[in-house]
Amino acid sequence: MLVSALLTSVGINTGLCFLFFTLYSVLRKQPSNYEVYIPRLVAEGKSRRRSHFNLERLIPSPGWVKKAWKLSEEELLSISGLDAVVFMRIIIFSLRVFAFAGFIGVFILLPINCTGDQLEDIDFVDFSNNSLDVFTISNVSNGSNRLWVHFCAVYVVTIFVCFLLYYEYNNVSSKRIAYFYASKPQPHQFTILVRSVPVSVGSSVSDSVERFFREYHPSTYLCHMVVRRTNRLRNLINDTKKLYRRLIHMQADPTHQKYKRDGCFGLFGRKVDLVDHYEKKLEDLEENVRLKQSEVSLAGEEVRAAFVSFNSRYAAATAFHVQQGINPTQWLTEAAPEPDDVYWPFFSSSFMRRWISKLVVIVACILLTILFLIPVLVVQGLTNLSQLEVLFPFLKSILTITFVSEVITGYLPSLILQLFLKVVPPIMEFLSSIQGYNSHSAIERSACNKVLWFTIWNIFFATVFSGSVLYQLSIVLDPKNIPAKLGVSVPAQASFFIAYVVTSGWTSTSSELFRIIPFIWSLVKRPFVRDTDEEFEVPSIPYHRDIPRILFFGLLGITYFFLAPLILPFLLIYLCLAYIIYRNQFLNVYAPRYETAGKFWPIVHNSMIFSLVLMHCIAVGIFTVKKLPLASTLIFPLPVLTLLFNEYCRKRFLPIFVAYSAESLIKKDREDQNDPSMLEFLDKLVTAYQDPALLPIQYSAHSDGLSSPLISTAEV
Repeated sequence: MLVSALLTSVGINTGLCFLFFTLYSVLRKQPSNYEVYIPRLVAEGKSRRRSHFNLERLIPSPGWVKKAWKLSEEELLSISGLDAVVFMRIIIFSLRVFAFAGFIGVFILLPINCTGDQLEDIDFVDFSNNSLDVFTISNVSNGSNRLWVHFCAVYVVTIFVCFLLYYEYNNVSSKRIAYFYASKPQPHQFTILVRSVPVSVGSSVSDSVERFFREYHPSTYLCHMVVRRTNRLRNLINDTKKLYRRLIHMQADPTHQKYKRDGCFGLFGRKVDLVDHYEKKLEDLEENVRLKQSEVSLAGEEVRAAFVSFNSRYAAATAFHVQQGINPTQWLTEAAPEPDDVYWPFFSSSFMRRWISKLVVIVACILLTILFLIPVLVVQGLTNLSQLEVLFPFLKSILTITFVSEVITGYLPSLILQLFLKVVPPIMEFLSSIQGYNSHSAIERSACNKVLWFTIWNIFFATVFSGSVLYQLSIVLDPKNIPAKLGVSVPAQASFFIAYVVTSGWTSTSSELFRIIPFIWSLVKRPFVRDTDEEFEVPSIPYHRDIPRILFFGLLGITYFFLAPLILPFLLIYLCLAYIIYRNQFLNVYAPRYETAGKFWPIVHNSMIFSLVLMHCIAVGIFTVKKLPLASTLIFPLPVLTLLFNEYCRKRFLPIFVAYSAESLIKKDREDQNDPSMLEFLDKLVTAYQDPALLPIQYSAHSDGLSSPLISTAEV
């Protein structure tokens, strides 16, 4: 009876349907839309693009599970890089934490909670509305010695998590250094980005950079490439590429219409050969591109920023870390990203513009946070049937239906929050893109942080406190009483967060494998977009969407393991699904667009430290509410020790993720001295950071003179 009531209270009847579809997704083969489900294999030529329906591929088969399971870490490293390895380490770390915490929670704490007698006056006639409290710490009597078991569990899990954090930080740091030693010479290792270049009257940005670095870095300076404004030029080049693909498709397809009339709507006038028509149009576009490239190459289109390259990694690192000019707002240096990682559309031209952009983003994030409180309050209203009946009396008869009340209170709130959260990662990525970051990876790391803390504040804190003050809107939070209020309000939201794990966690992993949104989008746009209008591109995994989700579930598991340990089995199911599904995605779907060499891990570490400290605050509050003041007092050393541990890790490991040491750089430079290919590499470094929009293009057969670069290498 208890189990049945529990399943009713969290809306698991609906969740089981999602688990069924998840299991079907796990066993099914990938459908015949190859561009959606295995774009990586299509791009690598390991699978042909097919458009016909294939029933056999819809029959369940566990074959892909076996391939994903057998994928070793070394193979994953060679296929998708160190960032993918670090992403999987996040899931493995979470599995270890919650397997350990789950054993303590389910086999030790859960029986203690169930056999408590604090809720002996509970209304068993309407048991389904209160049943989850029986499985939480709320059912343990106030002042009971049984609470010391929960106290010990908090200490044991904290020590275990800190041990794992140290182990993983050390492991990822070692992998990062090993990855650097094993890598071939890369342009970004020898290059820095210089912003806010001062330009004297009658001089250009290129001349200023050349003069400055030849004077102050005469023995190590190699070359430079000035950044130019090319936004309009990119649009013109995209139109040219689209027309070229359409022309190639027309020439290769004998069934395609080859003629049209040049009159109104193509119904009147003389017949025109479409191939000749498109070829002439392509020649005109190429000529326009070349003219625009010539205009952009002039000094007037220069941005006061340049990529400056040196003849060694150590020289580049020295120039990056040393202030170049007397004025600290000029000659600003940053580590250069990989050439393919550069975010060309935006380069702030001044020091002030960069800071103004950051202020605008801060204001936008605050406004978005405030606006998001609206759906949170709506969700909290849905979890309380009595309030809904007061606000909407005409729904009273409908709300008395058991199935309707289960769906509205158990499933619908989590679904609404999940739908609203779908738009948060793209918005945060856009806000990060206008802050002046010079690379896609920096934008994604910034967006990852924004999405994580936005989720923690708006889903956890807003839900917890809005649920506890639903009938007491006049309460003002007092910082001194926050632990006690957390101790009361957090356990009260256990059923909501269990349902949230089911609806958001289980369904997100199954939809990740199913790729529902890309699949629907491909079907919707197919009638309106020609196959040749869009270039086939292998997607990259959106870390700023997936990492915050895993870390937020980690926060829920850490904070609830001793309050409502029943959440842990649901988290373990989610993590097990994520482990096998994301390995498959890295193998068949995603291809790395850039490589940060594990720079996402410090975000993971900081998030887990925050989760531990939050758990300690809740423990202080819950033991105070449970009238066990000695336990509350003895908890106080835990957050202090946890923060000291974090400070040690920050000084021990974080510098490795900021920059490589002089020892590593010099050692790598000495190894390359005996490499005969280094001279060729340094020669190619001259044009490594040339804007792709300024490269010469030649699609039409009659274009000539387009094979020489528009930006002369005389800038070296």
